[in-house]
Amino acid sequence: MPAHPSLAERLSGGAPLLTAWCGLPHPSVAGILAREAFDAVVLDTQHGAIDFAAAVQAVPLIAAAGKPALVRIPVGEFASASRYLDAGASGIIAPMINTAEDARRLAAFTKFPPLGERSWGPHAALALTGLEPAQYLKQANDLTVTFAMVETREALAIVDDILAVPGIDGIFIGPSDLSIALSGGKGLDPAGAEVDKALDHALARAKAAGKIAAVYAVSGARAAELSAKGFHLIAVGSDMGMLRAGAQAALAAARA
Repeated sequence: MPAHPSLAERLSGGAPLLTAWCGLPHPSVAGILAREAFDAVVLDTQHGAIDFAAAVQAVPLIAAAGKPALVRIPVGEFASASRYLDAGASGIIAPMINTAEDARRLAAFTKFPPLGERSWGPHAALALTGLEPAQYLKQANDLTVTFAMVETREALAIVDDILAVPGIDGIFIGPSDLSIALSGGKGLDPAGAEVDKALDHALARAKAAGKIAAVYAVSGARAAELSAKGFHLIAVGSDMGMLRAGAQAALAAARA
């Protein structure tokens, strides 16, 4: 059996999981954050500077700290999801899932048959889980988590259809893009009242479907608010934001 609880097992524990969010490309950044009290680490290959080679190096550093790694893939690059799972990632976050067909295509690349069509080749995943090939094939669909991002009006309108797709384990709300979509491009307000209303709706639908509701929080304070709402997984800020906040705090103390 895997040396540490899987991401799915951690999510079933009741308490919300708090994840670090990494966009800086050097693998050591993710490795350092994994040593803190985060429950998991997300590698952002959509808007971050992390490429496949950097992610492959970061995943075992995260695993060495006893934490699962998730990867946000670029828009529409569903085939890359299989590669990250082969490399040992425990979860995939796919942006801009706006139709049920998008969700079906995502699930096809992240789940082995009969749920999906994932191709065999888990080179690093076997080493990180400690499972034999036959065991991994049998357990992989339950060991890995697939999130469809809901961040547009279109996705919000069919959130039940997205959640109903076999192999989609949950939704991940991107409040910044959602705020842009809901305002018709007029503003960026990820903690605004309209976004909050949309978050409540999506959270309720995920819970009704018996699936996971995850969300991005711009700060620790916002993460506490979203935790109180009942989200199962919350990404807290970003490595760049934490670097800037740490620098600002150190300079403020030095100049006091």
